[in-house]
Amino acid sequence: MTPLERVSSIKVKLGLLVAASALVAAVVASVGRITGVSPWISIPVTIGIALAVTQLLAAGMTSPLRQMTVAARRMARGDYSVSVPAVGADEVGQLGRAFNTMASDLGAVDRQRRDLVANVSHELRTPLAALTVVLENLVDGVGSDPAALQTALGQAERLSRLVEDLLDLARVDAGKAPLSTDSVELGPLLEACVAETRVNGRPVTYEIDAPADLIVDADPDRLSQLVVNLLDNASRHSPRGGVVTVRAGIDGDRYQLEVLDSGPGIPVADRGRVFEPFGTLSASGEGGGTGLGLAIARWVTDLHGGSIAFLDPLPGAAGARVRVDLPLRPPARADPDPHSPSHLTPTHEESQMPTTPPAAEPAEPARPVDAPTTNPNAAYATPSVLDDIFGTYWPDSGVAGRFGLFIGAVVAGLLGGLLIPDRNAGLGTVIVLLAAGGVVMLASEKRRNLFPIVCYVLFALLSSVAVFRDAEWLVVLCLLTAIAVILCASTQAKTLLGIVLTGISWPLAGLRGIPWLGRTLTSVSGKGHGAAVARTTVLSLLGLVIFGLLFTTADAVLGSWVDQFVPDVRPDTFAARIFMTVFVFGVVMGAAYLAVNPPRIDRSERTSQPVANRYEWLAPVGVVVAVFAAFLIAQATAVFGGEDYLRETTGLTYAEYVHQGFGQLTVATALTLLVIWAAARKAPVETVADRLWLRIALGLLAAEALVVVGSALYRMHLYQEAYGFTQLRLLVDVFEAWLGLLVIAGLVAAVTGKAIGGGLWLGRFALVSGAVALLGIAAINPDAWIAEHNVSRYEETGKIDTDFLAELSDDAVPALKELPDDLRSCVLGPSEREGDWLEWNLGRERADGLTTIYPGTADATVVCPSENRYVD
Repeated sequence: MTPLERVSSIKVKLGLLVAASALVAAVVASVGRITGVSPWISIPVTIGIALAVTQLLAAGMTSPLRQMTVAARRMARGDYSVSVPAVGADEVGQLGRAFNTMASDLGAVDRQRRDLVANVSHELRTPLAALTVVLENLVDGVGSDPAALQTALGQAERLSRLVEDLLDLARVDAGKAPLSTDSVELGPLLEACVAETRVNGRPVTYEIDAPADLIVDADPDRLSQLVVNLLDNASRHSPRGGVVTVRAGIDGDRYQLEVLDSGPGIPVADRGRVFEPFGTLSASGEGGGTGLGLAIARWVTDLHGGSIAFLDPLPGAAGARVRVDLPLRPPARADPDPHSPSHLTPTHEESQMPTTPPAAEPAEPARPVDAPTTNPNAAYATPSVLDDIFGTYWPDSGVAGRFGLFIGAVVAGLLGGLLIPDRNAGLGTVIVLLAAGGVVMLASEKRRNLFPIVCYVLFALLSSVAVFRDAEWLVVLCLLTAIAVILCASTQAKTLLGIVLTGISWPLAGLRGIPWLGRTLTSVSGKGHGAAVARTTVLSLLGLVIFGLLFTTADAVLGSWVDQFVPDVRPDTFAARIFMTVFVFGVVMGAAYLAVNPPRIDRSERTSQPVANRYEWLAPVGVVVAVFAAFLIAQATAVFGGEDYLRETTGLTYAEYVHQGFGQLTVATALTLLVIWAAARKAPVETVADRLWLRIALGLLAAEALVVVGSALYRMHLYQEAYGFTQLRLLVDVFEAWLGLLVIAGLVAAVTGKAIGGGLWLGRFALVSGAVALLGIAAINPDAWIAEHNVSRYEETGKIDTDFLAELSDDAVPALKELPDDLRSCVLGPSEREGDWLEWNLGRERADGLTTIYPGTADATVVCPSENRYVD
């Protein structure tokens, strides 16, 4: 049962849904703000919880509508064995119940249509076969005696009666059989009907029991047709010498007709079905019946506003007993709409197959659309509204739930809530990251390929940086890169665009994976284990808390052990731990879904149509090559002209000159990759000349780009010598060198074309090489390296910026201890940190009781030198 199932209005449901989601979001956001939780954590958690509440309350609101869409498509293909869940009290539930009724009725009509076609074929086959034999004999000059012709005439009359009966049904069903009522004396009409039936020559006796003065309003032709069909049916099923009785009587404002025979009778289970066309299935070539008489009798009864049914035989009698109950005055019938399709008058319409009425018995129970099937990717699975949002980019296809991954994400979330808040990055952070990475690795189905293995190794190495380095900027970069690497391992990203789309898809996985999370939870509850798992979890937690408190308070040694592992959960940190638990759980579940069902990030690219003329690509590339050449000439002029030439032409010192253009050179290097990619796609390579021109043009461009990279690195070196070393300058150096490496790789990919994987390896190469470069930065201990170079610079030039050095992490403490005592007191101070083993970090361990201090907190009596530096 869904939470809002009993609400009888869809508008009220939507109002409650919006109000509840907004209230929950407001409460969670307020708690996060009051307890000081970072917006980077509180905002995603708030959105996630609001979405969870929305999903919980909205369960079952629109799924019947989407299931109706699937069911309607199946019905259009002729499958009427469908139904949709319709348990709600609102308009959607009412529509679902009406839809199920319609599907059942259509199924019954379709079944009757098939039966009608089969039975009409059966009825036509016998007389046609007999006629064929007679006609063949006549053609051959055999059997022209009157007996043979009489047989042929009888078969033709039988066909005529069958066609006439079918047309009667078609006219009645199409509303083209209006009643022409008149006052009818029932006794004479019954006598006339008996006389007509006697013509069939069946060896039975007919008896009439009707008041002589009974006069009714009816259509005499239709009423005669009704009685004759009933008498004909009774005579055919009566034994030789049997008695067929027709009785009439009045009951208030209605009158009744009964026809009784002495045949075998109608079983109770078949009494509703015999009024369907060919419902008795008893017509035979010998009997001469068409199987439509009772169906026509029912339609005539309906036209008069009455009812017809088979009853139990009279006491002491046997055989069938059918009763027709009719009003003395038939109700007025509305004239058909002359503009409606059923009132059209072309003669061919009357020959259409009649639409038979619904079966008297209910259709077989329909199988729900969402019934479980052996194939989880069945084509008839109920689509989610998210399928329309994400489309073919990220199909779900009913990915099976995996409860083990859910448990792993819960464990990772609990570890995050226990180990991360109120602690610096260290061993606890690495434990949480490795636990989360293990869940994502287990979720991936392609973890044994080479690329995922390389990514998992890089993920572990990048995560471990938090244990070895204290520099916060470096730890953050390594953790972000570690996440990017393991996500790309999950999606098997190949291209640069695929890597970018992987990063975008990760937060979207929290939304796209909602149906999968629901299937994961129902995979346990659907097997009857949901209550058992919940009960076991609650009892286990109660046992842990109760007995854990008893034994830790009873034994001091055990209590000290527990204190080392269990954090001090204070009221001011409790909310932060809850937020962190939910946050880690959410990001791990999103990454796991990304691994279980990755989006189509690397679709097969359309084959790019090369340009028709070589100059169309060569001219733009040549312009870029020329611009690069002009820049290199200007660089050479500045180098050989010296600083005097610079001052004369630009008014800048050499240090100012080299700093001014570094950013532009970095952007130019990155854009070179784009030019190489575009040229490789558009340049024709069919002839040897085409390939030669491509290699020459791109080779020149790549060579010039590498010279620009060297120039940029040289500029940064001169700038650092003049103004000191910083983390950003070191990162920019490494980034520029990495771009140069990518230029070389891009040139190789463009020149080799499809010879090496079609160039798709370039994206993975960029990812792996970037991660390795970041590991290289971590390996040299950048804050210590920067401190060492600034100390050496001070020893050589006497210039030092103590404000900057005081901002370095504890990784730099061993190098800063080499400063003179007066300067060391400006950047180092006694460590007041009190951390447990989960905060352990090699950089902080090597600080040996010292730590860098914030600028302005040094001894006021000491003069701390500083210098103006260009803003990075």
